[in-house]
Amino acid sequence: MRKIINLNDYWLVRNKLNGKNYLVNDGMELVNIPHTVVETPFNNFDETNYQRVSSYKKTITVSEKFKGKRVILNFEGVMTYSEVYINDLLVSVHKGGYTPFKIDITDNITVGEEFTIFVKVDSNERNDIPPFGFVIDYLTYGGIYREVYLEVVEDTHIDKMFIKTLNVLDTPTLDIDLFINNPTNKKEELLFNILEKGKSVYKFKREVDVKRKINITQEFADAKLWDLDNPNLYSLEVTIVDDTYVDRFGFREVRINESGFFLNDDHIKLIGLNRHQSYPYVGYAMPKNVQMKDADILKYELGLNTVRSSHYPPSKHFLDRCDEIGLLVFNEIPGWQHIGDEQWQEIAVKNVEEMIERDFNHPSIYIWGVRINESGDNDEFYTKTNKLARELDNTRPTGGVRFISKSNLLEDVYTMNDFNHRGHNEGLLLPKKIMGKKAPYMVTEYNGHMFPTKKFDDEAHRIEHAYRHLRVQNDNYKYDQSAGAIGWCMFDYNTHKDFGSGDKICYHGVMDMFRIPKYAASVYASQGKYGDVLEVCSSLNQGEYAAGEIPPVTIFTNCDYVKFYKNDLYINTFYKNTKEYAYIPNAPIIVDDFIGDLIEKNEKFSKKRRFESKKCFERSCEIWSGQTTY
Repeated sequence: MRKIINLNDYWLVRNKLNGKNYLVNDGMELVNIPHTVVETPFNNFDETNYQRVSSYKKTITVSEKFKGKRVILNFEGVMTYSEVYINDLLVSVHKGGYTPFKIDITDNITVGEEFTIFVKVDSNERNDIPPFGFVIDYLTYGGIYREVYLEVVEDTHIDKMFIKTLNVLDTPTLDIDLFINNPTNKKEELLFNILEKGKSVYKFKREVDVKRKINITQEFADAKLWDLDNPNLYSLEVTIVDDTYVDRFGFREVRINESGFFLNDDHIKLIGLNRHQSYPYVGYAMPKNVQMKDADILKYELGLNTVRSSHYPPSKHFLDRCDEIGLLVFNEIPGWQHIGDEQWQEIAVKNVEEMIERDFNHPSIYIWGVRINESGDNDEFYTKTNKLARELDNTRPTGGVRFISKSNLLEDVYTMNDFNHRGHNEGLLLPKKIMGKKAPYMVTEYNGHMFPTKKFDDEAHRIEHAYRHLRVQNDNYKYDQSAGAIGWCMFDYNTHKDFGSGDKICYHGVMDMFRIPKYAASVYASQGKYGDVLEVCSSLNQGEYAAGEIPPVTIFTNCDYVKFYKNDLYINTFYKNTKEYAYIPNAPIIVDDFIGDLIEKNEKFSKKRRFESKKCFERSCEIWSGQTTY
């Protein structure tokens, strides 16, 4: 039977490689994985601090009870270049920090005897590895920042499994590709067990010749579909000889065409944000529960239905949580504007393979990003990435994030970063104007650097930031031919000296780095259905405004109306501003009357005098936040 042995605890690390002395423990620090090579300040730090060569070491013993089994060493993510040694022998070299790799070390160890894993980690921005080669606007930190584990398996075992779900609205059918390590070429019985929440719900078996690749199809008429509101998940156990392989999946179909995005034939307008995987102080090195928390924030706090994993494949824990809660994912290969030489491109093509092989069975993923973010056209290169993606997976479309109009469309969907909006013009450009023709279309970035906003900026700035997101999303709903729009971005992030606001932070998020929301976050939250949302975008403090004049107050809410009171006196009832924002599901509510009919009632003024007096008072009335309720 297959056994997983986690290796995340008690590693020794040295942030300076000492040549042949790597087996010496002197000067090494005890750490756990995930690990960042350097803890960074909140801002204003030199990004070269973490760009260094480090050494990681762990000594273990594989139990004698596993004699005769194969032992496979797995790394989920090492930034950026790694060499793995077993004792003194180099057993693997891997280029790239965002995709996993594994090494069969069976012949390099003796079960029951101690051996040492040594990993040389180069965290420099190397020109031969995507996304590097020029400048990028985010940091990549360094270290063994994702989990490490051993797999102990039979000599003949399932190496990987691709689970396709077909005909989900008619006769749900499984189409399973099994890849066998050390195939016997003999007739063997394959046992299949479908489980729901740990309980077996359907079993079947097949007798097959055990080849490198085996394809099995099977109808499952009672399948419950995976969708945004009911993300039903199943596990599939496949047993061959003495090996059992398990993975999760969901029954669903996705497509994007000129009419938009469809999940199981339901037309859904995609509304989302981009996400980096970074955190204050520790960079990328956050454990499972925190990775999963980001998915919860996107779905339940921000009310989104999609996220783009900019600009690289995210943690598997993040994707697992997206599967569980029904959050759609745009998954893409590492890269940012720059396309390197032929060897660089070979690694990028390999990234496509590694991304799809790792993430194939996640029902939340609806598109593969197979183009370097915001790069120019390169038909030869992108013909290769698209061809490989389609060979590996013919159930999902490909996309290629660009920022140029009328570029060569080799992907299935024209995915575009539209930074047209400047506060006084339309939120989004017409898709036809961008493409010059009709084709599947989706916006993958907007706003962001066009209006950087700090959590501590003045109120007017933060409100305008929110309105910029509102205007774009209003146009997102307006344009039927667009599948949706994914904004830049979920939260602020550290950056290189070439970018950011002087302190090496890109203040592009609707949240700050600690995931504390700005006003713009409530634009999205108010469109969701996960709890009542009522964000009053004003402190109602006169000192925030020129001449002490409080402007009309914006309220982002999913409520139908707001009743406004001053102390215990009812002022007025206010409704959604659907005149200006007719397309977004929940337009904001504008409170533009702080007096109501109090003058007429209390001062016995005529209606004409009351109107004149209100205009006077509205420019100077004192309203204190402690005296106002909603």
